[in-house]
Amino acid sequence: MISSRKNKTLLIDSEAASALELLKNGLLAPATSLMNAQRSKKVLKSGLINGKTFPFPFILAPSGKMNAQVLKSLKTGDELEILFNQEPFATLIVEEVFKIDKSERIKQIYGTDDTSHPGVMTTLNRLGSLAVSGEYILLNKPLNTNQEIINNAKHRIDAKHTTAIVMAANPLHRAHERLIRQALENTDLLVIFLLRSYTESNLSYDIRKESLDYFISNFLTKNHVVIVPLENSYIFAGYNEIIIDAIVAKNYGCDRLTIGINHAGLGMFYDCNSNKSIIDRVIGIEIEITIASEYVYCDKCTTLVSKNICPHGQHHQISYHSDSILELLELGILPPTMLMRKEISARILSHIFPNRFKNLEKLYYDILPVEGLLKEHTEADFYLELMKLYQTTSLT
Repeated sequence: MISSRKNKTLLIDSEAASALELLKNGLLAPATSLMNAQRSKKVLKSGLINGKTFPFPFILAPSGKMNAQVLKSLKTGDELEILFNQEPFATLIVEEVFKIDKSERIKQIYGTDDTSHPGVMTTLNRLGSLAVSGEYILLNKPLNTNQEIINNAKHRIDAKHTTAIVMAANPLHRAHERLIRQALENTDLLVIFLLRSYTESNLSYDIRKESLDYFISNFLTKNHVVIVPLENSYIFAGYNEIIIDAIVAKNYGCDRLTIGINHAGLGMFYDCNSNKSIIDRVIGIEIEITIASEYVYCDKCTTLVSKNICPHGQHHQISYHSDSILELLELGILPPTMLMRKEISARILSHIFPNRFKNLEKLYYDILPVEGLLKEHTEADFYLELMKLYQTTSLT
């Protein structure tokens, strides 16, 4: 019986809101509801829900003094209003309120509670000591068109196999391009789940999507790649990231998932006289997981090659580290074209440094070859022409 007591309000952040939407949209199945204490213990012990892998209990335990006071006051059957950005987000009928061990919860997600680990302190600060379970209803539920986009793409080419790649593309470099091409060779449709972070401290989602759109439109066969935004919440963090990626990809209708061999969540361990990885823990999720090679630029091969088959050794190989390439861009430096496609570098720099030059047209005509016709040029045009000068070798 539902209690008549109301005016019980819980405040949540964007990560919790995203996770609740994923759950309600069926994208985290076999998880389908917020878990109570008993079910949480069962999942924690077995790592399974109905015989299918799910790496940790799905709970709602927001931090904050006001939230703690509200949670302590709740009784079974109370109606709880959930607010996000000060707006009504959901209503929940309380089943149970129970204590959690914050340190253990962090270990479940990240494999450690060491606060020097990236993400641990952030998650620790947004996690409360009390969790609430119960059925909830999303208010003004946003329309998720991603499933329709994928289904339409499948129908358009009569796809038999659909492969997923989850990436940040921050920024999109040559090794990303090779990974995408390799995945396309063995599938009909490729779905790129582009991570959208809540703290866009580097390149925004829009800039990264624009880069991917340009690459797909100009250098790949038409109608075989779609981009879907994926909110990069804390449940995708830590050493269970690949498992959650596989679950979401499967629920979106993909039957394959491609990951890089240097994926932070892959991790090898020794068990029962054999080498295993996190992939060996995926049970009952019917999706084929493929590990792609690491690509490097070899100055002897003078091309991008798989590290597994290049015979020239590390002293001839240049690796693709997104953070280092991004650092060049943030300093306003054009990365070499063997690291990034020049058209993409130009687009990104023109976004990072809008109106950078005092007199772009004068600079353009002073140092670049022109056709003699006066016309307007964008900053992206300038970077592209400048890159051509860098590539001139006749004086060497």
